[in-house]
Amino acid sequence: MNRLKEKYRKEIAPKLMEQFNYSSPMEIPKLEKIVLNMGVGDAKDNAKAIESVVDNLRVISGQQPVVTKARKSIANFKLRAGMNIGVMVTLRGDRMYDFFDKLVSIALPRVRDFRGTNPNSFDGHGNYALGAREQLIFPEVDYDSIDKIRGLDIAIVTTAKTDEEAKALLDGLGMPFRK
Repeated sequence: MNRLKEKYRKEIAPKLMEQFNYSSPMEIPKLEKIVLNMGVGDAKDNAKAIESVVDNLRVISGQQPVVTKARKSIANFKLRAGMNIGVMVTLRGDRMYDFFDKLVSIALPRVRDFRGTNPNSFDGHGNYALGAREQLIFPEVDYDSIDKIRGLDIAIVTTAKTDEEAKALLDGLGMPFRK
């Protein structure tokens, strides 16, 4: 059993139930999925870039990522519909909790000059998004194996109805929000 999942079940869920006066335990917000996305802008020039990013994301998430393709052509960016432009992976269940635990306890504290995550990055429906400037904050990424430092988008989807409920959930799970 995952340590974060156990903490949610034993401590966070009862606290949220009491704080927001839910009538049913099914109303308590919980993590639904975490989506990791890496854009690969130079993939149109360098075919090996996608392979490198797929390997990085596989190592970070522990799951095989999907290559995303351009939906429409954009002449200014020399982009054609159907070209590979990014890599994404969706984590659910135990892998999601493992990744979240690794993110808040190992990866975010490794960021230089880290003062906490932005508490205003909620979307109005209880989902939270943050970006990492480099994939090197994750300990499993080998510094010598990367060809280029790339950013990483992390979207945390919850079942919360409001941003306040989602913030309380993520705060309980250990997300280091800026004060």
